[in-house]
This record gives sequence, structure tokens and C-alpha cells, in this order.
Amino acid sequence: MKRSQIREQIFKLLFRVEFNKAEDMPEQIELFMEAPTLDTDENDYKEVALSEEEEKYIRNKFDDIVNHISEIDNIIGETAKGWSSERIGKVELTILRLAIYEIKFDDDIPVSVAIDQAVELSKRFGRDESYSFINGILAKLAN
Repeated sequence: MKRSQIREQIFKLLFRVEFNKAEDMPEQIELFMEAPTLDTDENDYKEVALSEEEEKYIRNKFDDIVNHISEIDNIIGETAKGWSSERIGKVELTILRLAIYEIKFDDDIPVSVAIDQAVELSKRFGRDESYSFINGILAKLAN
């Protein structure tokens, strides 16, 4: 799988945090990992299995993001003046959490890539103008 496809899987798993209690997340993670993954590259929808390495990477990154979530939410509150994490849509909040994690805590991901991928995710999963909101907050954070 491409990095962008793996990032999408992390986004989808991280999105579940908004709808499940912390004690339910281990089960949610297992259900997520057992479910078929769709490869949406070039509009070709086919089921693909995650390799052991990909699954481990997704789990580790998810755990690390969750461990930093309160710090990430504070960064969102400081950067997005007038917007708290409770006020931002769940899709946009999840995308911001993932991107801010990559910008602040993941040295393997260049800032420009984290922003670009967040914008792409928001175009795909967010509301019509989500991408400009996401881009604005992340650009402000990157400066």
C-alpha cells in the first residue's frame, strides 16, 4: 500500500475515537483490522489485505496519536482562534489531529506532505469547504 493509503486507514481508525469509549477501542481496533480494506487507487475499488508490517505501523501510529491527543487538541485551540475541538466537525477534527501529529511529533513526515495529505483527506471525506479550513489552520501552524 502507498503511504497515502496507509494514512487513510489511520484516519479511519482514528475517527472511531470520536464515537467510542476508550475502554472499547481495543475491540474497535481489532474489528477495524479484520474488516476488508478497499484499495481506492485510480478509482479501482478492490479488497486488499494489510501486510503485518502495515498493520503494525497503523497500530503504532494510532496509539501514538491517541497518547498525544490532549496536547494536539490544545494546539488546535491555540492555532484555530475561536474554534475549540468540540466545535470542529468530527471529520475535520480527525484530519487535523492526524496532520498535527505528523507535523509536531513524526520526524519522518515532511511538513508539506502532512499538509498536502490532510487537504486531500478533507477533499475526500470532509464538507465542501473543509479543505480550505484545514489548509488555513495547518499553514498557520507550520509558520
